[in-house]
Amino acid sequence: MPLHVPPVPAPALRSLLTALGSPTAVREAPTPALRSAGGALSPELPLPLHVLDAPAVLTAPDPLDGSEPAPHTRLTGWRFAVRAGDRLVAAADTMLTADGWAFSRFFEGPYVTATERALRQAEVLTTGYQPRLLSVPGLYMLTLWLHGDTEADPATGAVDPADLLVPLAPAPPGFAAHRPHRAAELLPVIRLRLAPAPLLGTPA
Repeated sequence: MPLHVPPVPAPALRSLLTALGSPTAVREAPTPALRSAGGALSPELPLPLHVLDAPAVLTAPDPLDGSEPAPHTRLTGWRFAVRAGDRLVAAADTMLTADGWAFSRFFEGPYVTATERALRQAEVLTTGYQPRLLSVPGLYMLTLWLHGDTEADPATGAVDPADLLVPLAPAPPGFAAHRPHRAAELLPVIRLRLAPAPLLGTPA
């Protein structure tokens, strides 16, 4: 079943297209593959980028039994892949500012191709999902978040226990990259990893 990609905010896309059309912005990007790419550059694979902060995880009810709401996330931007010819050469972030959507940065690295791989894997699932990206800064972890409510506002919402989370490569130690997990299974592991270690001499 195809993924239900939510509509991209038009100002976010415009800000990126302006950056891609600026020789200065491309030339000054810290992305050798982008700077050396010949021909037209085009954005694709747009995904809302959410962040799951440690306080949200540690204070939310435990979703193990599927009856309690999972922690809320916050939308920080939209992320795009940048294609030159037949290959992806970089990714680009746009962010929401006090004045509206604005281009943030170009970057490259393993998450660019890992995101494309995870999306291709998700396209063969029999259940429809709204694809998002979910970052867990406390673990240096990025996941493809497959949200079960395909009509949801991509800027809002919590991770539902039935949603799928797919850690992208490179995943932190103890997490299998590109293996889908129900949020009800993965969130308790994330919570455990983010919990502060007990002080010596105190009960665990």
